[in-house]
Amino acid sequence: MSLGTPHLSQSWATESPSVREPFLPQDVSIAIPTFGRDEVLIDTLRACLDQSPLAGEILVIDQTPCHAPAAERELNDWHQAGRIRWERLARPSIPVAMNHALKCATGRIVLFLDDDIVPGPGLAASHAVAYNDADIVAVVGQIVQPWQQPADIASSTPGSCLSADFDFPFHSTRRAELQNAMAGHMSVIREQALAIGGFDENFRGTAYRFETEFARRILRGGGRIIFEPAASIRHLRAARGGTRTAGNHLASASPIHGVGDYYFAIGNGRYSEIPVYILRRMIRETCTRFHLRRPWYIPVKLVGEIRALCWAIALHHQGPALINTTVKS
Repeated sequence: MSLGTPHLSQSWATESPSVREPFLPQDVSIAIPTFGRDEVLIDTLRACLDQSPLAGEILVIDQTPCHAPAAERELNDWHQAGRIRWERLARPSIPVAMNHALKCATGRIVLFLDDDIVPGPGLAASHAVAYNDADIVAVVGQIVQPWQQPADIASSTPGSCLSADFDFPFHSTRRAELQNAMAGHMSVIREQALAIGGFDENFRGTAYRFETEFARRILRGGGRIIFEPAASIRHLRAARGGTRTAGNHLASASPIHGVGDYYFAIGNGRYSEIPVYILRRMIRETCTRFHLRRPWYIPVKLVGEIRALCWAIALHHQGPALINTTVKS
């Protein structure tokens, strides 16, 4: 038995025909949530605007209070020219930003991208053609980190356990079925993503595991998630901005780094899995090389983990914070 969120009924998973009408690149809305980025954001947008064929629209969901003057001018010029839609939010939260994109996008597919990437050629087209079967709800594309090259490898995580596909090699060249997702390069069928409530806004702080929880709800509803390496990006891992503004989690008593992981486990694990998962995380997070060399930080970090667990339990008792909306066809 799971302590997960209440079952949501999704008729789209069982009533659709096995093959859907093909999507086109103009059916894709690219959505780029951003926080604390200037030059690298502009470079990412310029690369997306230079794509051929172009996506139907590019949404910038901006949570940065104040950009550098050059970035502010560029964003405003593109917005005024209709080349991007520049949406500004007051409170930084990645699930909130992605839900905002789901609600305001005009495309039938919403393609989420990090704000520090280099897109491969034909990115929107590669996502559009990947939805060849009607039960595919999400497509995760190839993500090549700075230290990686694309490689012909497969995941080694077996079965349907709580940690299934945590170690999936997103730089792989093999198309595969997935039980996990990576929000920095993932597309979804907009209507179906909204039908299951979008992303859970209870994921706070760095929102760790929020996309995995979203993926598990897709699977519980009978949908499929595909890894499509033909859609590829290079992730730059910019040194400033994004979740890096949260500071060094190894030396912090803050709960924001761990609350999402505990919240995911409590909401998605079977009774026997949850305590094991929690204990393993606490050991893993306090017994790193950093802590063995600086043992005075172990109690500091442990306090942060305990605070995160308590916060996660409280959030679980509140129930999921999902989108409550009906999408018109």
